[in-house]
Amino acid sequence: MALLDLAMQGLAVFGFILFFVLWLMHFMSIIYVRLHLHKKRSEVKQSFVQMAAVSLLKPLKGVDPNLISNLETFFTLDYPKYEILLCVQDQDDPAVDVCKKLLGKYPNVDARLFIGGKKVGINPKINNLMPGYEGAKYGLVWICDSGIRDLTNQMTEKVGLVHGLPYVADRQGFAATLEQVYFGTSHPRSYISANVTGIKCVTGMSCLMRKDVLDQAGGLVAFAQYIAEDYFMAKAIADRGWKFSMATQVALQNSGSYSIGQFQSRMIRWDMMVFFMCHCLAWFVSDYVQLTGVQDGPLCFSKLDFAVAWFIRESMAVQIFLSALWDPTISWRTGRYRLRCGGTAEEILDVYYSRTLSGRRSFSLRTLLFSAVSISVAAGGLVDDISAESDEPLTNHMHR
Repeated sequence: MALLDLAMQGLAVFGFILFFVLWLMHFMSIIYVRLHLHKKRSEVKQSFVQMAAVSLLKPLKGVDPNLISNLETFFTLDYPKYEILLCVQDQDDPAVDVCKKLLGKYPNVDARLFIGGKKVGINPKINNLMPGYEGAKYGLVWICDSGIRDLTNQMTEKVGLVHGLPYVADRQGFAATLEQVYFGTSHPRSYISANVTGIKCVTGMSCLMRKDVLDQAGGLVAFAQYIAEDYFMAKAIADRGWKFSMATQVALQNSGSYSIGQFQSRMIRWDMMVFFMCHCLAWFVSDYVQLTGVQDGPLCFSKLDFAVAWFIRESMAVQIFLSALWDPTISWRTGRYRLRCGGTAEEILDVYYSRTLSGRRSFSLRTLLFSAVSISVAAGGLVDDISAESDEPLTNHMHR
């Protein structure tokens, strides 16, 4: 009986600590959003990157309705010196025609198209980017997936990597609302609190990095053996004594293809979630406050839509977590991979599967890796949306 009482007391202490930590994360995230995100340009100090030339690496695969408009914003950047390196793995990929159209429309923009990739490991994104990385002319490389639109970086002399908080553009439909609620509540809560407390929590969705530092670590080829290449690139930069900085503008995704099923699949491969039951009302209100802060303006949906989307997203958390634990493999593009101890991976050869896969990657085990390294309190997780179906660059990035 004494043992049972001791166990119950231990469980109560654990629950109290978990409750405290989760609320501390929530408050840190809300305060950071209000004080740091969406600063006016006059409020952001002059930075090293405003004078430095930048090589923009764009991995592309497939097209969606927003691809042309998203990519075009990169061709119209108001920035003194940059180059665009478009990377497509397959010669028959329809993204090739989109790239050629934009190259013809903007002949005065320093932009090049690389087709075919270079097989250096099991990571398809690294393989796709290798020719562009090797051809990059400038000392800063900005690796961003084809679904990113906005980022304002803060690269200074002591900073080796600048990353943006992932968020999504305003779009129509309940699936878009569900995705926006997630990226404005659960995800930034863990992402921001980890970075505020000094934990290197970085998404590879949009990162500005020093090329010489990456080269010291072996270049992109050194990370081709990992599925979670963004984590290991960030670790390599941190291990060399460089600081990280989070941009004042969110990394805005604007995919033209989305559904509730795609959102659920995305969460299964990304996140390990915990469903909070004991304080739903206060949690709900705090999430709404945080969402409006990340949005930096009126929401495009009603409070009722938010309530329904928030409830559905929180209800899906346990199922997503259990699905991530159940599936032992990682599915990415047209291949499957098995994660090994230490973060390396091996490819699983399956001809039928590679022909029928829909082109999305499953981050089940990757989620556990990221959560274990980033923050031990099981909320949210890292995002690495390699959604190479639309290219939404940056209208507010590297400006005037």
